[in-house]
Amino acid sequence: MGAGPAGLLLGRLLHLAGIDSVIVEHRSRDYVQKRVRAGLLEQGTVELLREAGVAHRLDQLAAVHTGFELRFAEESVRIPFADLSGRSVWMYGQAEVVKDLIAAREGVAELHFDARDVVVDEAGGERPVLRYSLDGERVELRCDIVVGCDGYHGVTRSRMPGLRTYEHAYPFAWLGILVEAPPIAKELIYACHERGFSLYSMRSPTVSRLYLQVDPTDTLDQWPDDRVWAELHTRLGTDLGYGLNEGPILERGITSMRSFVAEPMSRGNVFLAGDAAHIVPPTAAKGLNLAVSDVRVLAEALADWFTTGDRKALDGYSERCLRRVWRAEEFSDWMTGLLHRFPDERNMQFRFREARLRYLAGSEAAMSSFSENYVGSAVA
Repeated sequence: MGAGPAGLLLGRLLHLAGIDSVIVEHRSRDYVQKRVRAGLLEQGTVELLREAGVAHRLDQLAAVHTGFELRFAEESVRIPFADLSGRSVWMYGQAEVVKDLIAAREGVAELHFDARDVVVDEAGGERPVLRYSLDGERVELRCDIVVGCDGYHGVTRSRMPGLRTYEHAYPFAWLGILVEAPPIAKELIYACHERGFSLYSMRSPTVSRLYLQVDPTDTLDQWPDDRVWAELHTRLGTDLGYGLNEGPILERGITSMRSFVAEPMSRGNVFLAGDAAHIVPPTAAKGLNLAVSDVRVLAEALADWFTTGDRKALDGYSERCLRRVWRAEEFSDWMTGLLHRFPDERNMQFRFREARLRYLAGSEAAMSSFSENYVGSAVA
C-alpha cells in the first residue's frame, strides 16, 4: 500500500528476490512524482539504492556533503560530520528517488495509481484481504502479506487493532520555499536566531530550498515574498557578509511539525513501514531514511520467509526497526529543541541554548556524538 519511497523500494527489493508484489496508490502518478519532500539521503540509504540498481541518476546528479555550517549568536562553525563519523550524506530530492523507482518498476511488475475506496480486511489473520476500485472496477486481492507504506493518513494502520501510539505536536511549523536561484553554499546552513530557526538547503545547481520557523497557525497569505526574504536575510545572518541569492519562488508550503510512533509495527501478516508507523520532525532529515531502513529489514525478512518458511526474522521485524526509530525520534526531538525558539520562552532559556550550541561547536566529543546520530550510524 503506497507508491512513495518505502512502497516502491520494497517492491523493487522483493522483485530482485523473485517475490511477486502489487503496489496500490490512491494518488495519481503525477502527484506522487511531484511531491516536494526531503532531499538528504544517508549513506546507508544510498548504498541500498545502489544495491537495488536504481542509483544511476543519483550518482550522476547528487551532491555529496561531508559537513554543514551552524550559525548562532553571530558566529559560524562547520560541523565536519564525515571526518568524525566516517560517513557522508547525499543531497537528492525524494521526488527524484520516486521517479527512479517508478521507472525501474514499469513493465516489470504491477503498479496501480488512482485506486479508490481502499480497504484492508482481516488485518489480524493469515490471509489479509485488500479491496479497492480501479478504473471503475472493484478489485479484491487475498494476500500473503500486506505492507502499509501509505503514510500517516493511510488506511492500513487504522485497520490494525491494538496498536499503541505516541505523539507530540510542536508549537511551531516550517515555511518552505523552492527558489529558482543558485545556492550560496556547497553545504547546508542551519541557523539558530532569536527570531527563530532557518535552514538553507539546495536541490540543484540552479534551485535552492529554504525554510523558516513560523507559527503553526500562520497561512501563506501572511508571508508575501518581501517578508519571506527579509526574514531569511535576518535569520541567516547575511548582514555579517554572507550573500543570499533571491529569485522567483517556484513553490511554497507550511508544514506542521510532530513526532509520532505506532508500535508494534505489525499485526499478523500486516506490516507498517515508513510514515505509516512513525513521523519525525524534519530538522534532522530522518523520515525518508527511516523508511528505507524499515524496508531493508522487511525485505530481508520476507525473503527468508518465502524461501525457507522461517518466520523468525519476520516476527522480529517490529522490535528490530523500533530500536532505530526511537533513536532517530529522540535525536530529532533534541536537535529540534536545540535550534528552535519556543513561544513565550524566557531570555535565560535562549541563552541556555546558546551555551549548548557553543559546547557542541567547541567539543570534539560532543561533535562526534552529534555526527554519529546525524549520519544515521547510531542505533540504540
